[in-house]
Amino acid sequence: MKKLSVLALMHEDLIPPEKPGEGVDLATVEWKTEYDIVTTLRDMGHEVSPLGLRNDLAVIRKAIEERKPQIAFNLLEEFDGVAVYDQNVVSYLELLRIPYTGCNPRGLMLARDKSLAKKVLSYHRIPSPDFFVCPLGETIKRPKRLEFPLIVKSVSEEASLGISQASIVEDDEKLKERVAFIHSSVGTGALVERYIEGRELYVGVLGNRQLQVLPVWELIMDQMPEECRRIATQRVKWSRKYQTKYGITSGEAKDLPNGMAGEIQHIAKRVFRILGLSGYARIDLRLDPNGTVYVLEANPNPQIAHDEDFAESAERAGIPYRVLLQHILNIGLRWRPGSIM
Repeated sequence: MKKLSVLALMHEDLIPPEKPGEGVDLATVEWKTEYDIVTTLRDMGHEVSPLGLRNDLAVIRKAIEERKPQIAFNLLEEFDGVAVYDQNVVSYLELLRIPYTGCNPRGLMLARDKSLAKKVLSYHRIPSPDFFVCPLGETIKRPKRLEFPLIVKSVSEEASLGISQASIVEDDEKLKERVAFIHSSVGTGALVERYIEGRELYVGVLGNRQLQVLPVWELIMDQMPEECRRIATQRVKWSRKYQTKYGITSGEAKDLPNGMAGEIQHIAKRVFRILGLSGYARIDLRLDPNGTVYVLEANPNPQIAHDEDFAESAERAGIPYRVLLQHILNIGLRWRPGSIM
């Protein structure tokens, strides 16, 4: 394995310490992903230089000129506080002709705009819940064909931001309240879609042209209170205390109908290609009680901390964490702008 000079791009508040102090719980720190990747790559023999960013692209150019990295490991989820600006950072890397890990700018643009992504997937006959969008500052015009219950999300934010049990609404008054919440608290337009009762599934995909699909993964929420809907709220995804209290775990999806796992993996691969993604991504789906699969969204550059779903599903596929990170580096080194257009 060739040793590489890696420039690790991350938010400046998430630069991990060289040596975490005593008593630090590495499972709960905000910079866990950054720490796992930087320390693992260094253990593998790579030279890793973390670079913290907030709202200045010039620091990237300066770091490239001074450190001469062979590749940038992109860990940014936003830029200047705006989720959709991460695509501009990647575009800048392409202008500087520096290889990078993760998704290309066009794929990020399509996937981050969930309404646009759903329209593109609909054109290609990928099953997805019916929806409408309520932009900032506009009144709600619910199509008559779209019946309750509905779920209200941000049209562009990731990581379940703004999603709670109150996101599922049963009437127009609650719909109006929840859309107003997304507008005011999250600061984006609202995506309103038909709520699909069923199992929450994830599929990881790696590659550029040649793709590797990971096992179908499931978010298991069987022990939640009976009155709670089984959805990936912020607390379900990020609160360790809440997860422990209600036995929320994830693992390889079991007891799927015969042939369903392969069908779901095939759909995930199609979504990856249709949206022009590259590097690695996680496709989120729901499987309803009738056995119908619905694509909820595509998440380019998902969390890849050591014990997150993506890394665990890779481990189940026989790809240890160190091998996974090296694979992501290799995919980034092979990527060329325009190579999948």
